[in-house]
Amino acid sequence: MKTTEIFTSQLPVGEKLTIKRTRFEPKKTKKGKKLKRISIVSGIHGDELEGQLVIYLLAQWLNKNIDTLNAIVDIYPAANPLGIDTITRSFPNYNVDLNRAFPGSVNDFLPGQVVHALTEDIKGSDIAIDIHSSNIFLREIPQIRINKEFSKNTLHLAKELNCDFIWIHDAVTVLEATFSHTLNSLGTNTLVVEMGVGMRLTKEYGEQLLIGILNLLKKQKMINTKQEFEVREPFSSEIGDVYYINAPTSGLFVPSLDHCEIIKKGDKIGEIVSPLTGEILSELFAPNCGILFTLREYPVVYEGSLLARIFGEKSEEN
Repeated sequence: MKTTEIFTSQLPVGEKLTIKRTRFEPKKTKKGKKLKRISIVSGIHGDELEGQLVIYLLAQWLNKNIDTLNAIVDIYPAANPLGIDTITRSFPNYNVDLNRAFPGSVNDFLPGQVVHALTEDIKGSDIAIDIHSSNIFLREIPQIRINKEFSKNTLHLAKELNCDFIWIHDAVTVLEATFSHTLNSLGTNTLVVEMGVGMRLTKEYGEQLLIGILNLLKKQKMINTKQEFEVREPFSSEIGDVYYINAPTSGLFVPSLDHCEIIKKGDKIGEIVSPLTGEILSELFAPNCGILFTLREYPVVYEGSLLARIFGEKSEEN
């Protein structure tokens, strides 16, 4: 195990911005043998911490089982350390979303230099995993989001990661500036995992994804272990539709269902209420059968706020 600074920059008042990587390598390798490499990143958004727990659990496992390692495992727990330190999603002072600044360049402004260093260090990996949380408003079940453009090379990898849902989406122009689009374009099969809620840790989700990563490492022959990793069969958006439930009015959202429930068409998802008058302002019902994979976590809502997402059977109209 070796920790390296992949990027440094002097900041005002004598401070220094540092992006670090820890590398795990096999103890012994055959001379001239090219090792596979996987890179696992978290903290591109400073208010998303679920990935740091996953990376900690993975590092802990590798430290205890280093003799099983047949490949290089690089971990980048904090790609946006200033954001993490200040509990902000974006890159502080510049108010820039790092996941809209890739690939950057060496002569770019500071956020662009950071993403350029990250890109240069990770490119050439066989696989990359970018772990995100949701924001503070929504809770997500462990899911993988794949750009349709790259699904042919990444879908089979996603199925090994022990997540509940694989969301294959069409390309959007803004996605071209993301970590995953940039690395996929450079030939590294890259997966985006989203789970949990912003500024929090969900221990069961972290342990679930750890099992998935270990299963992927074993299937890719990156670790050699007799340990079996039981993974779940994910739902896939290839065989269904995603339905959005938005708030028709402002108020306090009170859910009627638990996150990740299997629901039927017409099931009550929740109510928007007025604490001032004691009125129920609106009741929300499921438009289709399916799984409630996104649910509002922060209760104060305004007209148009996203309350829930349901993955379910395709509408008869489609």
